[in-house]
Amino acid sequence: MAVRRRTTLVPGRVGRFRRAAIVSLAVLIGAAPLQAQPAAAPPRQPNIVILLADDWGFSDVGAFGAEFATPNIDALAQAGMRFSNFHVAGSCSPTRAMLQTGVMNHRNGLGNMPETIPDEHRGKPGYDTVMNHRVVTIAELLRAAGYRTYLTGKWHLGSDPTRLPTARGYDRAFSLADAGADNFEQRPIEGMYDKANWTEDGKPATLPKDYYSSRFVVQRMIDYIEAERKSGKPFLASINFLANHIPVQAPDSDIARYAAMYQDGWTALRAARAKRAAALGIMPAGMPIVTMPTTPDWQKLDADERAAAVRTMQAYAGMATAMDREIGRLVAHLKATGDYDNTIFVFLSDNGAEPTNPFSSRRNRLFLGMQYDLSTANIGRRGSFAAIGPGWASAASSPLSGYKFSAAEGGLRVPLIIAWPGNAKIRAGAISDGLAHVTDILPTLTELAGVKGHGGSWQGKAVEAVTGRSLLPMLGGAPGSVHGDTPLGYELSGNAALFRGDYKLVRNLAPTGDGKWRLYDLKSDPGETRDLAAAMPERFAAMQADYAAYAKANGVLDMPAGYTADAQINRYAFEQQGKPRLIRLGLWAGGIILAFSALVWSWRRRRRARRVDQAKADMVGA
Repeated sequence: MAVRRRTTLVPGRVGRFRRAAIVSLAVLIGAAPLQAQPAAAPPRQPNIVILLADDWGFSDVGAFGAEFATPNIDALAQAGMRFSNFHVAGSCSPTRAMLQTGVMNHRNGLGNMPETIPDEHRGKPGYDTVMNHRVVTIAELLRAAGYRTYLTGKWHLGSDPTRLPTARGYDRAFSLADAGADNFEQRPIEGMYDKANWTEDGKPATLPKDYYSSRFVVQRMIDYIEAERKSGKPFLASINFLANHIPVQAPDSDIARYAAMYQDGWTALRAARAKRAAALGIMPAGMPIVTMPTTPDWQKLDADERAAAVRTMQAYAGMATAMDREIGRLVAHLKATGDYDNTIFVFLSDNGAEPTNPFSSRRNRLFLGMQYDLSTANIGRRGSFAAIGPGWASAASSPLSGYKFSAAEGGLRVPLIIAWPGNAKIRAGAISDGLAHVTDILPTLTELAGVKGHGGSWQGKAVEAVTGRSLLPMLGGAPGSVHGDTPLGYELSGNAALFRGDYKLVRNLAPTGDGKWRLYDLKSDPGETRDLAAAMPERFAAMQADYAAYAKANGVLDMPAGYTADAQINRYAFEQQGKPRLIRLGLWAGGIILAFSALVWSWRRRRRARRVDQAKADMVGA
């Protein structure tokens, strides 16, 4: 019979046994395969919302110095970072192509636009006037990384089926192929286009009866986002407003909000905005500013001219506020759906304020008067056609020099806000004064989203390399610019610039310049008031050499003698389109009728005079 041996555990040994068991169990658990543990969900990639304003000047946002209300854009500024030294192109399409691709405009096909290119440059390399097929868009990159991609509003980068948004990486798009259109109805800018070329997903589209541009592009974007929410994928939402492009139009209530403002004129407004920009820390206090030679003297306008000008600026302010309200509606929607904190917002303008005066020629005044109600009371309303012109554009660009089309700071420097409310990578409420460029937006967004770039090759073919640099160090608070002392060139319609560190080499053609090169220190003189070319001859010569190298590398062409963008736009309107042939015929016929009427009136007057003379003679003879 086997005897069972009893083991007696004393209290001290019990404790040691339990500890050993626990240690052994922990070792076994630690050695277990990792896949046995529940997998942690990967962090969700951020949504991206690009808010692109049209023709907003540097101080056309409250957070940059504007007097009109933009509370929702201002809120994004407080949630993110403002860039006070951010540059784009002097016209819309080149900026839009650089924003989409991160590639300089001559390499992406927009060496010039359809409306401003001289005939001598058409078809030359880099002067496609549409975004070429040698570049990759941000939509293509993000869609390949699992994003939903949507675009609404102005496109202006090509209208054939291979160049519309849905052919360039966007899943859904309701877009306008033209430079601008009416804001209240499906109507083109009369004289520029035969029709308003709106398409949805590549097919001709019809606008709703209650259409107003800013409201529509935001609502359609919300519809796109919600239609595919169940996919769980992050989204890219590119919203491209028509505000505040010509024609300046706004809802009556928004215009009425500013009924008591702008009576003192554009010169007073320019000074007031400069003071506010300095108070906000956007511009240096007490910086000198120029009076632009194209700015009319407010005091020399008659009462009717002033009344029309005041009403136009009231409509412009109303148009901006209406756009801001729609941005607020989008933000409120994203907050309600829980998307707001994980959404990157980018707000910018495509160029400086629009100075063109469509009524500067008798021909234009005659034609526009036949197409629109140009009465002062109707300015800004449905059926109107208005533009702020060089006077108010000088205020919208304050305190900078120049405006749209020019290479002066007022043409190239615009507001930029980048915000990611739920992420600490961006310093909330901060201002960066380091040089930044529109080509930097794409690499910044792809880095923030953790999306790999294309590296000069895409889907088996060579493509143009991204020239921009990620702004992430600046967003985190690093001083200075990611561009350092590297030269950064620019040219459009003969107006050119070369940035290097704090210095800028610039040349502007008429009407905003004389074609001479000048040198400015933008750190101390962002208003471009002191030419340093004579004081710094070595830097001046070195930067001219830098520009020559840029121009050669990018295939920049010299402009024909006598070229101006304004003249070319008018030539395009009256010579390049089919409809203006009828316009010219109508004007020609109208001229003949007027001339014939004048001849008949003169003949009748002479006939009456002869009758009077004959009657007098008869009385004398009697």
